Amino acid sequence: MVIKNLENKIKLVGIVCVAVIVGCVVISLSSIWTARGMVADAQQKIYVLDGNVPILVQRTSMEETLDVEARSHVEMFHHYFFTLAPDDKYIQYTMEKAMYLVDETGLAQYNTLKEKGFYNNIMGTSAVFSIFCDSIKFDKEKMEFTYYGRQRIERRTSILMRELVTAGQLKRVPRTDNNPHGLLIVNWRTLLNKDIEQRAKNNY
Repeated sequence: MVIKNLENKIKLVGIVCVAVIVGCVVISLSSIWTARGMVADAQQKIYVLDGNVPILVQRTSMEETLDVEARSHVEMFHHYFFTLAPDDKYIQYTMEKAMYLVDETGLAQYNTLKEKGFYNNIMGTSAVFSIFCDSIKFDKEKMEFTYYGRQRIERRTSILMRELVTAGQLKRVPRTDNNPHGLLIVNWRTLLNKDIEQRAKNNY
């Protein structure tokens, strides 16, 4: 009888020990899982100081913001490439900025215009070129875009408006100070560039 009771107590102790070990393992694993989730969640949150006030902002992946960044990249390139003033240093500055955002197809267009004396003509006629973006069509899956805009050319005696349509693809590259979106325009080409309105300036 005593031996039987002893066997039962040993079994009970064994069951209790196994239950305690299993419980510890379950608690440890759940703690690790919870901690990893909290760390991952914390890494998605960034605090920005506005003076002395911390403001919580949400971190997002490039996939979530690709559409916005692609349109911004395309618009930025066209702004640099088509905004021109009768100042050779300013033209050189904007072209250098633009060339960081496009491949050799952009450089080829720049060299063609330069060889034709386009930039010298701007300085000779004191023309001011500005660009207005109407819309940008972007296909996220094919990484293709079409840019629709209008260019305003102001000369001493007239103002000319031109319709501009260009197209190309985008490819991912590392982000840098000169290319903050981490995108590069490739196979860039002009589809349409025609006069739509010209009027004389009122000189007072």
